[in-house]
Amino acid sequence: MNLIENIQSTLLMGPGPSCVHPATYHALSRPTLGHMDPYFISIMDEVKANLRLLFGTSNAMTIPVSGTGSAGMETAFVNLVEPGDAVLILINGVFGMRMADVAERLGAQTDILEFEWGTPVIPEAVEARLKMKKYKIIAVVHAETSTGVCNPVAEIGNMIDEDSLYIVDTVTSLGGIPVEIDRWKVDVTYSGSQKCLSCPPGVSPVSFSEKAMNALKKRDKKVPNWYLDINLLTKYWEGNSRVYHHTAPINMLYALYQSLRNILDEGKENVFKRHSDVHYALVNGLDEIGFKMLVKEQFRLPMLNAVVVPSGMNEVLVRSKLLNEFRIEIGAGLGPLAGKIIRIGLMGHTARTENVTRLLDALKAIL
Repeated sequence: MNLIENIQSTLLMGPGPSCVHPATYHALSRPTLGHMDPYFISIMDEVKANLRLLFGTSNAMTIPVSGTGSAGMETAFVNLVEPGDAVLILINGVFGMRMADVAERLGAQTDILEFEWGTPVIPEAVEARLKMKKYKIIAVVHAETSTGVCNPVAEIGNMIDEDSLYIVDTVTSLGGIPVEIDRWKVDVTYSGSQKCLSCPPGVSPVSFSEKAMNALKKRDKKVPNWYLDINLLTKYWEGNSRVYHHTAPINMLYALYQSLRNILDEGKENVFKRHSDVHYALVNGLDEIGFKMLVKEQFRLPMLNAVVVPSGMNEVLVRSKLLNEFRIEIGAGLGPLAGKIIRIGLMGHTARTENVTRLLDALKAIL
């Protein structure tokens, strides 16, 4: 039996991956070129240009790393953190915790400023901490996927002095809500292909500011990860003469190219409005059948909805029925929110009214 032939179409409404646009599937199927082919290099260059538009940056070093969003996170930290560096991680969910884990593995003196899950980082608390101690790196998640909270990235950026570097996770936010890393004074950001970009998992857009690149060049020792060393990747992704580093995931980059074109052709503002509109349609529909949201309205993400599990409801059974009887996937809570919330994704191509209607109808049938 060929297991691939028996894969069923599933409406992906969890925390990622999201549904893939048909044009992106078509791009994946195009003939594979060599990773040094001049035509492929022209595709690489347009991917870089379109990523800069979506990130809101003029950073020359804006590229997709070969790997998922976690590879992007590793890239951000492994290139900038050296043993003994003072690093402050702002945590209000799982992915802030992962940042701290990576920094600690690299030998950083890692401090954590933690906030209640389901609530945003409080800028005043960050400002107070920054007055107490100097940090080489301050890091935060823009859109915390585990809780559905949007953090005040711009406000925090204005508090960070010129001697520090600011790392921001935009894995879930890029392509769903505005991201303006230059205006927010972000030095390094990373994202993922499988969320609001509606591309299959496998590449992670990253962007390094000139300040971050200068810090990288001043390292005492080599970057400890060869595969993710931005110094080496720069030689492959920039300049008239490209130097081989590793074999790029050719067809995945075709898919990313098309996914970015899909967003820019629709228009960024139109895409953001579509995410917002379907979010409110979902919230209103859930309210009618007795579900409440975890996060206060002003802090909610439109693309990742944390929904409180009503008393007496078996959320495992509901998620199982949605998948097995209706072919709809939603997510469970993580960490201290496990069993207390379900997570409903409205990301990229998934963020359409007909998908919200299908989910609400299925939930009504199950309940």
